[in-house]
Amino acid sequence: MSNQIETQIDVSLTERNRVTALFRIILVVPMAIFIGSFAPQQFDTTNTAWAAGFFILPVALTIVFRQAYPTYLLAFNEAFMSLSTRVDAYVLVLTDEYPSLEENDVVSVTFPEVDPKALNRYLPLVKWFLAIPLYIVGLVYAVYAFFLTIFAWASVVLTGNYPEWCAEGVVGTIAYWNRIGGYALLMVTDEYPTFSL
Repeated sequence: MSNQIETQIDVSLTERNRVTALFRIILVVPMAIFIGSFAPQQFDTTNTAWAAGFFILPVALTIVFRQAYPTYLLAFNEAFMSLSTRVDAYVLVLTDEYPSLEENDVVSVTFPEVDPKALNRYLPLVKWFLAIPLYIVGLVYAVYAFFLTIFAWASVVLTGNYPEWCAEGVVGTIAYWNRIGGYALLMVTDEYPTFSL
């Protein structure tokens, strides 16, 4: 069994709602505002907020100095990644179900069992650097998923069907980025993610 974050999305391939697909960008605005509300507020233009919404620095500090992973931070990061993935699935037209604030059966994000004593306590200092090749490959996958989504969106709007080959690429890209987040940002595993979708 892999020690990575696992992402499953049940994609609706047929009998899609064409109207909601056509106006998807507008319909997702309330959820985008809700997700954005978790980002640190920045009033100074010299500061940049990175990885908005997740608790990264407190986790890294507790792993390095205490070799612990606070359960409340783990629970929040898991819930926030699950919510973000539900919003991504809706925006990328993988599902017609509006993203719920609570877990649902359509999108499932499963974290590995986190044992802070088994995690390397000094790896959080360099994981962001070790993940640079993953980010580069991930950007290529993101461009690929963008074009697949454009094609799939047109297919849903015109025919009401989502091509299965598009779904595999888009879901794979979301899962890939979740694995990177679990390794480099949320630090739930020391296992280096694979480069495959």
